[in-house]
Amino acid sequence: MKRLILKIILFVITGPSCIAQKAKSPENWLHADYASEKIMGMSVDKAYTLLKGRSSKTVVVAVLDSGIDINHEDLKDVIWKNPKEVPQNNIDDDKNGYVDDVYGWNFIGGKDGKHVLQDTKEFAREYKRLSVKFENKNESEIKNLAKTEKADYEKYKKVKQKFLAERTQMERNLKIYELLKKGVEQIISEFQGKTLNPTTLEAYDTGTDPLKIMGKSLLLERMKKGQSVEDVLDETNKIYEYVDKMIKFKLNPDFDPRAIVGDNYNDQTEKYYGNNDVIGPEASHGTHVAGIIAAVRNNDLGINGICDNVRIMVVRVVPDGDERDKDVANAIRYAVDNGASIINMSFGKEVSFNKKIVDDAVKYAMSKDVLIVHAAGNSSLNIDKEENYPTKHYQEGGSAKAWLEVGASSWEQGTKKVGHFSNYGQKNVDVFAPGVDIYSTVPGSKYERFDGTSMAAPSVTGVAALLRAYFPDLTAVQVKNIIMKTVTRIKENCIKPGTNEEIPFSQLCVSGGVVNAYKAVELALKTKGKKK
Repeated sequence: MKRLILKIILFVITGPSCIAQKAKSPENWLHADYASEKIMGMSVDKAYTLLKGRSSKTVVVAVLDSGIDINHEDLKDVIWKNPKEVPQNNIDDDKNGYVDDVYGWNFIGGKDGKHVLQDTKEFAREYKRLSVKFENKNESEIKNLAKTEKADYEKYKKVKQKFLAERTQMERNLKIYELLKKGVEQIISEFQGKTLNPTTLEAYDTGTDPLKIMGKSLLLERMKKGQSVEDVLDETNKIYEYVDKMIKFKLNPDFDPRAIVGDNYNDQTEKYYGNNDVIGPEASHGTHVAGIIAAVRNNDLGINGICDNVRIMVVRVVPDGDERDKDVANAIRYAVDNGASIINMSFGKEVSFNKKIVDDAVKYAMSKDVLIVHAAGNSSLNIDKEENYPTKHYQEGGSAKAWLEVGASSWEQGTKKVGHFSNYGQKNVDVFAPGVDIYSTVPGSKYERFDGTSMAAPSVTGVAALLRAYFPDLTAVQVKNIIMKTVTRIKENCIKPGTNEEIPFSQLCVSGGVVNAYKAVELALKTKGKKK
């Protein structure tokens, strides 16, 4: 029992980052200028000094995400409105196949107004799908599989291994946090009506009660770092609930909410399904992303977005779980057909069900001069070696030329300039951008700090929108190239995500630096646009 207690305490103290304390960043640091402020922002405010007196053209940016609070005080004036659609008349006025798509479209909602909130991980879905084909096959049957089936079998082995490993780990974590919850609650109960602080807790004798030992250890460790008892209990409850949801939904192959949508999921060519409620049941992630790009500048509210002449088209495709390829492909096509010139995709997964359908949609976007900006992911992985979808590389060869893959940089100095969680890749990640402790909009006209390459991608999208607004003759490929060429190059070593190893920053991405809006505008002023 003592060994189990020790393992649990070590797991909590060194485990999930979501329960750990961290330094608070300067507010709106992503706009800062490194040369003058010594904070590795993107020199956004400085970029506007080069644009004084220059006119701009409104740019439509499609945010493919979890939904957006279109009524937020800092966003309501920059939400895209479909000029050809009459609101709430239940008629497809523009005849694009989507009824009353005034602000965009929700591909994970049903005609009855319901929504998909929870969904599974793609590898759990693939594990279930492929289990039907391969679970009971013997060695002889496996050996005689056709070539196409052998590829599926190899995929099955991979997703089975991943599914079983993650499910087992989460079940273990659930037991750990169940014990921790009980331990913390028991200590709090013991101190009811008494003073509970590090001094009184140090003196408290737990005896041999394992729950009390765990509760005391966790509370003492957190309280010494400045957390209140209420904070510790709240965080422990939240993590328990998170792990519980992972098991019930994301890692449950028998859970399938797709009936809510009402489409024929086996028909991957189907386009016209969903509903027009672009907010959805949980819009925190998408609202945060939108604020980074486009929150109204200089209105004495909340924050300043990066681009001052942009409209956000809302396309809901991301549940609490992995997005589905069919929805992503349809969302890309919807965005392109309705006038978006940039698409932000702050989502990703390790397995793809139907890569070709997404590839075809990306090719369509490329043919229409649309720039795609994609978050590299938050698993501290080298995506030159590990699978990460969607990707700019096509299944049948070649790659999308107007695609930017983005890793997350930090405001901290020295070797901590990279988000510890960020995926990276000297070949497959193009640039880094602010993605640590980013303060932005959340539902209910509120503001919070989030971490993630999900925040880094819209940082780049905002700069790209600035270029497309003030230099409308630039093509999507030109915008990408300008952003790549004008990064603030990081010459120092940094800590490789997921390790304690120091490596040159140049080994983390193609450009070797962090996006710089000022330098990008400087180069754009000298560049002749190729747009026809």
